[in-house]
Amino acid sequence: MLHQTKEERVADFLREGIISGRFPRGSKLKQAELAEMLGTSITPVREALKLLEAEGFVTGTSHRGAVVSPLDINATEEIVDLRVTLECKLALKALPRLSTATVNELRELQARIEAASGSGDREAVRVINYRFHELIYLAAEQPLTLRFVRTLWARYPFDLINKLAHRIDRASDEHQEMMQAILARDEGALLSALRTHIRSGWEEFKASVQR
Repeated sequence: MLHQTKEERVADFLREGIISGRFPRGSKLKQAELAEMLGTSITPVREALKLLEAEGFVTGTSHRGAVVSPLDINATEEIVDLRVTLECKLALKALPRLSTATVNELRELQARIEAASGSGDREAVRVINYRFHELIYLAAEQPLTLRFVRTLWARYPFDLINKLAHRIDRASDEHQEMMQAILARDEGALLSALRTHIRSGWEEFKASVQR
């Protein structure tokens, strides 16, 4: 992560903010305000917004400000299937490449997600969830696949799913299953836990809508 350019760091901050709900769907992202917030110039903000537009997180990157993309709930079933396929591919590639330092960072993130879940901090859980997955997938060294995954994340209803009662507690437990599989270097267990994690939130949301 240390080799990131300024625009990549800004893009990561904004991507995380959109997934966490800090920047709600439909809200404007004004370049000047973001540059002031981040203590940087307009240029890396403008380039970061172009990157996020290509990934689908925002629409429009004019000087008047980009807008956080709205949700198309009808596409989510297909998105879930694609997430399972691509994220399992990345996890499988990443597992043998995870260094001791990265595994320790994942353990720290897991401890933080458990603490955030225990205190009912939904936004923090979503932020840490994003960092946990991103850290694993970066180790796969498959940048094109990761870019496709980010495009799917941009269209996935994290904000709605995380509002479900006790969903953050279940997500924390699912992360613990993934963490145990990583520590054991168990490919089968990791893929099983990851599939469950991706699908369970969406299934719970569909069930809540039907009720």
